Amino acid sequence: MNLTLIGATGFVGAPLLSELLSRGHTVTVLARDPAKLPARDGLRVVTGDALKPADVATAARGADAVVSAFNPGWEHQQLAETFALGSRAILAGVRAAGVARVLVVGGAGSLFVAPGVQLVDTPAFVDQVPPNVVPGARAARDLLTEMRGITDLDWVFLSPPAMLAPGERSGRYQVGGEELMMAGTAPAGISVADLAVAIADELERPAHHRQRFTVAAA
Repeated sequence: MNLTLIGATGFVGAPLLSELLSRGHTVTVLARDPAKLPARDGLRVVTGDALKPADVATAARGADAVVSAFNPGWEHQQLAETFALGSRAILAGVRAAGVARVLVVGGAGSLFVAPGVQLVDTPAFVDQVPPNVVPGARAARDLLTEMRGITDLDWVFLSPPAMLAPGERSGRYQVGGEELMMAGTAPAGISVADLAVAIADELERPAHHRQRFTVAAA
């Protein structure tokens, strides 16, 4: 496949790039600093800014699908605002490029822990995560709400489980829907390497259309 990846140097994007290239896909990456991405077989780097729809369109044109692992960084002073601005710019760029399929990696905060109750609104979430993370999680939840109204793109929103960490690639995972996945009485997790496997599998064999799903370790 010919794929475009936004956020290829990030926590999720870097292992995803390696996973996609290892499967023989051609990956075009949009990067403000191309020097961070050494030459690799199948990799094409386009200099640009994810906050600019025209730059996104340049990188996305001709792609079979676009993947957004965009995240300004949890320490960003205007995390929520920049995440929202970038996410909208990416979707606008995808449209301008004429690409139908887009997969957005969001957050776990919008997953439901009880009927009508999302993780990001629970006292445990607010108390346990760094204060700057909460606005970013709410911004990702707002993005999902906006995307649910999109009918001109074949979009999919992937929420990682509550616990996402470095780790080995097992190649195995389980798939969920709208609810926070659990491992017994504790929130489930997954390695970022296996999250990359799940994303690559969804790109190669689309199983979700205009909907959100989640994954966790098998």
